[in-house]
Amino acid sequence: MRETEKLYYQDPFLREFTAHVLACELIIDAWRVVLDRTAFYPEGGGQPADHGTLGGVRVLEVHEKDGVIFHICDGPVEAGTEAAGSVDWARRFDHMQQHSGEHIISGILCRLYHCDNVGFHLGAETVTIDYNADLTWEQVLKAERLANEAVWADRAVRITFPSPAELAELDYRSKKELTGQVRIVEFPEADRCACCGTHVLRAGQVGLVKVLSCQKFREGVRLEILCGDRALRFLSGTFEQAKAIGQRLSVKPLEALDAVERLESELAAAKARMADLEQTAYAALAEGQAGKGDVVLFQPPARPDSVRRLADLTAKSCGGLAAVFAGEGTVWNYALVRAGGGDISALVKALNQTLHGRGGGRNSFAQGSVQAARSDIEVFFAFFAASNL
Repeated sequence: MRETEKLYYQDPFLREFTAHVLACELIIDAWRVVLDRTAFYPEGGGQPADHGTLGGVRVLEVHEKDGVIFHICDGPVEAGTEAAGSVDWARRFDHMQQHSGEHIISGILCRLYHCDNVGFHLGAETVTIDYNADLTWEQVLKAERLANEAVWADRAVRITFPSPAELAELDYRSKKELTGQVRIVEFPEADRCACCGTHVLRAGQVGLVKVLSCQKFREGVRLEILCGDRALRFLSGTFEQAKAIGQRLSVKPLEALDAVERLESELAAAKARMADLEQTAYAALAEGQAGKGDVVLFQPPARPDSVRRLADLTAKSCGGLAAVFAGEGTVWNYALVRAGGGDISALVKALNQTLHGRGGGRNSFAQGSVQAARSDIEVFFAFFAASNL
């Protein structure tokens, strides 16, 4: 079968076309269709395949093998007929914005910091790029600024197929050794790279390049970026969120961080004060159990560390087993502490089995939670007192 004519290289902005159907065969639960020419870009080079419609059926995936492009469809397209194809333009243009933006910032980073782009993935949400150098956040932000300046300059993208002799004299990026005809994509003053993907016609069509993160990855770093409409939607959402936070805090959006830091300081002081008051209250509660031996206390909902603290104080005061339950209804956190030591594992096992509990410990301490009514907990410990479990 002869190679498919690649209309997406001739005009990456071509959205609709007609083609002759050379073959159509059923493969499991889909149909594989071959055309004499196509505007559907096949998956490759880190860029996902185009979607759309062909002859009234949906194009789900597109693959290329030995120059022949296979369209995976959800229905048959009769061989020997002319079929009309329509590319999902929103998806295609998004991919061109992301891929072109990746070229621009990668070209700048590799030129400035003498690194290589060793990985690229155009995902449904973000784009990730891997570099074999330990780049700093400041270096990445500088490249982001220069990338956007290249976008604003709006220079035309150059795509060429150099001869072997011309290619040998050309300085360009490539992740691997290439053979045969090489396609060079150039964003003037930003990047020159061997690439099989679809790209915008002018740098300005990328719209915007925004780096979201730079994380250590293998011998270098992994960048997460957004371009074009994705970047706009992300930044718009971020601003709306900052605006809403600012309104709650009675500050402007860009002042929200300072306001949050003030709240964190106030909250830390309030927690310290609460801990002091809690300690005083717990000491008084524990003192009220002095010399009583085994006791069971019920308290309002509290954090597990608070429950344990009260159990410790109570055990020292009562001189026996202190069982503290903090909660309401049928949900309780518990802490058990036996004064003077002693194994309580059998008690904890029986408690968890009887009261639908989870938790444990060792020796004279245990902590966890139960799902039971207060009356059921009281009955269990009455039985415990009688059986001396």
